[in-house]
Amino acid sequence: MKSVKNNRAVVVGLFIIVGLAILILGVFSLGGQKKTFVKGFTINTIFNDVNGLQTGNNVWLSGVKIGTVKKLSFMPNSQILVSMVIQKSMEPIIRKDAKTKISSDGLIGNKIVVIFGGSSSMPEISNDDYLTAQEALSTEDMLATLQANNKNLLAITSSFKNISGKIDSGNGVLGVLLNNKTMADKIGTSINSLQSVMENFQDASLKAKNVLANLQQFSSNLNKHGSLANEFATDTTLFKELQSTVAQLHAVSITANNITANIDSASAALHKKNNAVGVLLNDEATAASLKQIIKNLETSSQKLDEDLEAAQHNFLLKGYFKKKDK
Repeated sequence: MKSVKNNRAVVVGLFIIVGLAILILGVFSLGGQKKTFVKGFTINTIFNDVNGLQTGNNVWLSGVKIGTVKKLSFMPNSQILVSMVIQKSMEPIIRKDAKTKISSDGLIGNKIVVIFGGSSSMPEISNDDYLTAQEALSTEDMLATLQANNKNLLAITSSFKNISGKIDSGNGVLGVLLNNKTMADKIGTSINSLQSVMENFQDASLKAKNVLANLQQFSSNLNKHGSLANEFATDTTLFKELQSTVAQLHAVSITANNITANIDSASAALHKKNNAVGVLLNDEATAASLKQIIKNLETSSQKLDEDLEAAQHNFLLKGYFKKKDK
């Protein structure tokens, strides 16, 4: 009997020890998850809406759990003060200009507070500091936006249906283009004409390229030493001689212009009757008198020849002419 009682006491004692061990392990496990036994500090942030955030929810930084939500308190203006306990080791990492926002642990998981941002030039955060909150869209806001988008999509679909109906019935320019064969043929002809124009533009472009190539070749010839073009372009002595020749040609041109002007003036004077040559060329009476004078001179010359012939046969002068002949 005593042996049985002692065995029961031992078994009960073992069960109690195992239970206490399990309890202690559970406490430490939960404490490790909740960071109960980790030294920390408190930071605060104020949200207009926490979207279902509760005390004990996790606080994350860059995807790593660094603390938990300690307390939720209402402010006088219906805002909510969220106090968080953060691991002490995170104090040198979080900066005073960091921000907080409420997110979800997975697609439909618990709400969490996410700390993000912060520049290295700002000082480190300290106990009981406040971080700026960034308001996130709630599920209701997203649903409202989705509903508005659905309404807009429905309106667009209705409009497109109306437009497609008009096009199918042949209304409007696009409907005529799609349903009128004559108009389609005209557009095809226009496209062919446009293609011909583009081909002409292409030919013109090729010709322009050839012209540019010729200009480039001419430019290279100008830069080629020993060529006549290069001599004209680079030889200053030849340029001065050419410039002098051009100046002389210019002077000759001026002289020729003066001579031409004088000839024109003389030619104009020949058509006037205020000078002797003009009178001879333009006055018919003077021309007739001059012709008569010339005719009279011819007649007088003939008579003078006859008189001289008669004088040679005169006995008084006959000896003189014989003596002159000898």
